[in-house]
Amino acid sequence: MVDVLRLGTHQLLAMRVPTHAAVGATVELAAGAIGERVAGVVNAVLRKVAQRDMEGWLDELSGRARGLDLLALRSHHPVWIARAFEEVLGDETEAALEADNASPRTTLVVRPGLYERAELVAAGAEPTPYSPYGAVWDGNPTELAAVRDGRVGVQDEGSQLVALALSRAEAPLGPWLDLCAGPGGKAALLVGLAASSRVSVLAAERLPHRARLVASALRAFSPDQRWVIAADGLRPAWRESSFARVLADVPCTGLGALRRRPEARWRRLERDLDDLVPLQLALLRTAVASAVPGGVVAYVTCSPHAAETEEVVAAVLADGDVEVVDAPQLLPEVPNAARGPYVQLWPHRHGTDAMFCAILRRKPSGDAR
Repeated sequence: MVDVLRLGTHQLLAMRVPTHAAVGATVELAAGAIGERVAGVVNAVLRKVAQRDMEGWLDELSGRARGLDLLALRSHHPVWIARAFEEVLGDETEAALEADNASPRTTLVVRPGLYERAELVAAGAEPTPYSPYGAVWDGNPTELAAVRDGRVGVQDEGSQLVALALSRAEAPLGPWLDLCAGPGGKAALLVGLAASSRVSVLAAERLPHRARLVASALRAFSPDQRWVIAADGLRPAWRESSFARVLADVPCTGLGALRRRPEARWRRLERDLDDLVPLQLALLRTAVASAVPGGVVAYVTCSPHAAETEEVVAAVLADGDVEVVDAPQLLPEVPNAARGPYVQLWPHRHGTDAMFCAILRRKPSGDAR
């Protein structure tokens, strides 16, 4: 019943649904899903909720809350997430949290070599400000034949930019690897970018059903440009030192995409980091071992949390096998994206998901510790 009441409360306080409609629909849902016995209680609670608007209830609930606790409450975030943002952003925390509550526009990406952004613009799309392959589309993406046949995909501009950074780093000639490729958006962009060097991309994804999504995302490319396998990045199906460029877009809390999945802020718990961080660290070490000496690795998360970003990279740097490449210099067209030598994008600064990207170069064997 709590979930039903939450749905009704959200309609009353955060949507443009008339009170009678929100209450009536929720009471009907409760009666059908739970039983007629709860209909009266649900009706009474929602009538009470409707006596105040969102600001009125926030004033009531804030009580003695101050500082970060109050900011978290008013921006609809758990305190631990607000604290993680504050550790990175300081005075910009409020703007970042508010940006999570604004719905993003749909961003498309052209597959290099298969389609031109100018064609999207001619069809009515708006060019993205930073990625040369992106365009904002206000309609249904499936209206476009190029989306239906795989020459264009749906992808946040931030995801495009981190793939672009990897492609711009100086590296030997050789095949590329996408270590955690599902559902395939970054892999598709990498395949198009790699084609200009006439090298192929191996896209690996642990779960077979997600590997099929990757294959679908790459369907418009020639078979000799891409290879998709269902393989665990912790148990590589390839030899060490095989790839010139490696993308490790690791599983994470997803705190950088809360504007797309607002419910995730309540589903994720701080203790989830206890399982995720060791996995991220192990996958990054696999990525480093998969690169040839002199090859580059992009460590990417859709989270700005220090434990999932800088701290993971610091642990791998301590191994002595890699050195840091100045990632912001690889994206000079993107302002205010430097987090030290790493790239950190933000919804409130760049209109993208909060993507983190570190570029690492594997040292020649004689230079490693």
